[in-house]
Amino acid sequence: MNSLETELKAAQQLDESALADAIESIGFECTRCGACCKGYDPDGSTEADDTNTAEREPHTATVFPDEVRNLQEAGDYDWRDVARPMPYGLTESEEGLKGETFEWALQTDACGDCTFYTESEDGTGHCGVHDSRPLICQTYPFSVALGGTSQPMGEPVDSVALPAQREAGETGDEQGMLRAHECEGLGRDISRDEAEELASALKQRAIREIHEAIGVRDNYEPTDSEGVVVYDSEGPKTMAGRPLD
Repeated sequence: MNSLETELKAAQQLDESALADAIESIGFECTRCGACCKGYDPDGSTEADDTNTAEREPHTATVFPDEVRNLQEAGDYDWRDVARPMPYGLTESEEGLKGETFEWALQTDACGDCTFYTESEDGTGHCGVHDSRPLICQTYPFSVALGGTSQPMGEPVDSVALPAQREAGETGDEQGMLRAHECEGLGRDISRDEAEELASALKQRAIREIHEAIGVRDNYEPTDSEGVVVYDSEGPKTMAGRPLD
């Protein structure tokens, strides 16, 4: 498996033009169905059912610390209005959640939907923070996998190999992979301008994800704190996003 530093260099060398070509070859147009913003039932359905909200899996989308702060500023929100600890590694006890986890997920409502998601009577989805939405939301249903990255965002339904844009004198045939994940908007026509804009955001996201992983690795320090501890690139934090002292 490649080191994070090797993956970072590969991400920085991604050819945005080739990435846009790959996006065009798959095709995409957002239908505003809202499926990527909703919680879902174990059978895969995203249709809300008031009788089984407790059994629904919540929408889980990674959000970086600075993206949380951007969203806070966009709507005068508290940290916990915007983000929740990633659930992986946490357990429920009589005293509440406990354990250690890595990174943050966008906050959800009682149905497991993204807290910023609303829906019109005709079923059209709306994002309440669209202009400030995180990179993962800007780039869905696509992701970029590099040498050591394993199945980001789950199994893809389509993929296209991506050559790296190499500096003078470099050799090798390492490639990235554009992955397309389940979405009813896949296969639709996309303009070149839209493909290039999406490619730019995907490259930025790939770089940011690796920077974040490096920061988590370098700043990780086990603690004896009770309750929930969230490790991100800035160090350990409480559920409210405050540094753990």
